[in-house]
Formats: sequence, C-alpha cells, structure tokens
Amino acid sequence: MTKIAFPHMGDYYIPANFLLSHIFKNTEVIKAPKITSKTIELGTKYSPEFICTPFKYTLGTMIECLEKNADILIQMGGGCRYGYYAPLQEEILKNLGYKCKVLNLVSEGEPNLKRINKLLKKIDPKYSKIKALYYSFITFKMVKYMDIIDNYIRENIGFEIEKGSFENLKNQMLVTFSHIKNYRELKRTYKRYLNKFHKIKVHKPDNRLKIGIIGELYTIMEPFSNYYLEKQLAQYHIEIKRFTNVHYLLFEKAKKYKKYQKYSKDYFTYNMGADAADNIARCKYLCENGYDGIIHIKSSFCTPEIGAMPIINKIASTYQKPVLFFSFDSATSETGIKTRLEAFYDMLEMRKEK
Repeated sequence: MTKIAFPHMGDYYIPANFLLSHIFKNTEVIKAPKITSKTIELGTKYSPEFICTPFKYTLGTMIECLEKNADILIQMGGGCRYGYYAPLQEEILKNLGYKCKVLNLVSEGEPNLKRINKLLKKIDPKYSKIKALYYSFITFKMVKYMDIIDNYIRENIGFEIEKGSFENLKNQMLVTFSHIKNYRELKRTYKRYLNKFHKIKVHKPDNRLKIGIIGELYTIMEPFSNYYLEKQLAQYHIEIKRFTNVHYLLFEKAKKYKKYQKYSKDYFTYNMGADAADNIARCKYLCENGYDGIIHIKSSFCTPEIGAMPIINKIASTYQKPVLFFSFDSATSETGIKTRLEAFYDMLEMRKEK
C-alpha cells in the first residue's frame, strides 16, 4: 500500500488529510508530527546553511514522515524561490538513503490543474477526476471556514472572560471537521460552531490596542516557527489582524495584486516576489485604519521581505506608527522574542495613554 505524507503547517493538515484520504484508494495518508525542536534540528542539519527557514522546517518534517515509512511526499511551494525547493529536498533525501518521490503541486506560485492531474495519476493511475473535484471543493470550503473562524478568534481571544474558551472550542471544531463526510454536513457543522464562537463572552474595551501582523507566509501560518506569537499577543489583551491564510493564497492573492499595486503606487512599481508587495500595501492600510502598531515577521534569508522592510519602515515613519521586525531561524531565542514583545507592548500602552 502506498503511503502519502505532507509537511505540517498549522491546522491545515486537517483539510489536506481529508482530501488525500478521500480521493485515493489503496493508499494510507500519514499525518506529519507537529513541529518540535527535533524537527528543526533534523532540517537544519541537512539543509544548506543560508537557505530560508521554511526549507529547513519542511525538510525536517519530511524526514520524520519518511521515518514513518512514507513513499510519496507532497509539497505546495511557490511564489518565490521556495517554489524550486522540492527537487532540492528530494535530492537531499535520496542522498540520505531514503527512497521516495517528492511531488510539488504548485509550481512557480501557480496551481496548474492539468499538471496537478498528471501528478495525482502518479500516485494512483485509477483515481477518479470527478471524485477528486468533488472532494477538492469540500476541502477548499473547509479551509475557508477555518480561516473565517480563525480571523474571529484573533480579534476576540485576548478579551475572553473565561480563559481557554476559544482554544477549547476550536479544538472541538477541528476534530469534528476531520470526521465530516460531505459538504452539507460540513456547512451545517461550520454554522453550528460559528454560532458557538459568537456566544463566547468577551469584554472588549473601546480603547483596546490593535496590532496588525504582516510578513512571510510560512512563518505567519506555522505557529511553531514564530514561537506562537499570536498567543503571546492575546495575553496582553490585544486585538490582532492578520491577512495571510491559505484561502487568501489560493483564491484572493492573484486578484488583489493589482489593487495593492495601485493602492501603494508611491512605494513600489514592480512585483517584488512572494508577499512583499502585499505587505507594503497592508502596512499602509493598517496605518490608515487606526491600528496602534505593526509587527512584521519573516524567516531568515527571506529575500522578498528583506527588500520590503525599508519601505515598510518608511511608511510606518510617515504615519508615525511603531513597527517591530522579527526574523526567525533555528537559533532564535524565545526569551529574546518575549522580551522585545513586552517592550513593544509597554511602548504602545504609553503612546495610547498620551
């Protein structure tokens, strides 16, 4: 029996697992273990030194999946040089003695349906295209529903009356999502949980602090890679705004680029790669819409975001908004992150009082 696996990233393993387990027969989907310090050590040990951190994290996850006897590894890299990492990762894994195939479903930032169909046939030549389309539709809806609820949680979790209410309910919802059988059941489940989330009691003061998080997509969406930054912010009773999620990347990014380019035409002319242009526009949006501060996060050696940082700093200075830059890698100190975050919060509080 063929065994398939994919790198871990946040809670998105649930829709990915749902999709793969429904479209293939005679295959086993191996759930990648959550990222730990062991994952980072493995990925860093076998990666080129100056390559970006997501490469190291995903390589470490791949090795852990291969230790569980995975045969095929699925990647979805694209948009920057990460889109070319799958062949390099496959070469590294083969040099380490693993026998596996690495299939990248997204090439150069664009999901090509014909190409994806050919790759899926490599996994199972008899797979049903109609069945794949149906379960892909359900999967994309699941991703959308998860992202909508996550956005609501970010805005409110810092103000919950009973600590742990949002997190506990979200864990229940994810377990339920993992067992749904069709779209009708998914939609009904989503509406039920959305109603439950809205019933959680919160106390949001009018003068609350609001912070926007922008930056490189992997570091934003994998909580371990940013040291659970959003949880830290919630402890300070801060309302959080985050733009990047999987639904945005799949269905909104391409449409919004021209809009962002027009909105930020004073700051850049050409496509800077990955999410750099998006984040410049987002910085301007946050400055113009009453946010108290901006946090920009990225992995080390992320070239597009390095290019965007001076422009983001310039916009923030123009609007007199504080911006905090974090660059994460395998050697980042969690204590240092917490110290800088606490100092940033204290500064925002003092500005708010004035």
